[in-house]
Amino acid sequence: MARVEIRSESCKSCGYCVKFCPKEVLVIGTRVNSKGYEYAEPQNMEACVGCRMCAVMCPDAAIEIYK
Repeated sequence: MARVEIRSESCKSCGYCVKFCPKEVLVIGTRVNSKGYEYAEPQNMEACVGCRMCAVMCPDAAIEIYK
């Protein structure tokens, strides 16, 4: 199982990570960062295979994947 870390202050809630995750691990949460964006959060971590697609698609480099 991989670990997903999201820098909430860098996330602008674009949703690319959610859209392109093949295992539906991420969601746009309800918590808001200091810039007023609801940021992405892991929802289903046990399904993560560490493919890094979310990190590759993130335009703000807000996601790190650790295997």
